[in-house]
Amino acid sequence: MTDVRAILRRFDEPDEVRIFELGRFEVVAIGGTTVGRATYQPGWRWSEHVGPSLGQSRCPLEHVGLVLSGVATAAFDDGDVTELRTGALFHIGPIPHDSWVVGDEPYISLHFLHADRYASSK
Repeated sequence: MTDVRAILRRFDEPDEVRIFELGRFEVVAIGGTTVGRATYQPGWRWSEHVGPSLGQSRCPLEHVGLVLSGVATAAFDDGDVTELRTGALFHIGPIPHDSWVVGDEPYISLHFLHADRYASSK
């Protein structure tokens, strides 16, 4: 048996790409975990561009991630809206929420929790 010293992966060659209107989610499995990279264009909204294909109006998943660029929201039904900005590490609890891109720049983030399930009917 060979000892694994290092494994290098890139999002240029993901294991899976989930494409939806105005966005994509690339999935890479590495080191026993799954990491996702979300790229959303201006005008993207979870409840309009992801949820309908899953039969949901709000995202039910918990998220831990890092915003690489742009601005998006995590918006809850009680009116609480949190902006996720470049450089922010974020944790969003498993409370149903909507999300949308703010402004005219694409939003890109890495997801370290439940990336295997995001935008997937699996």
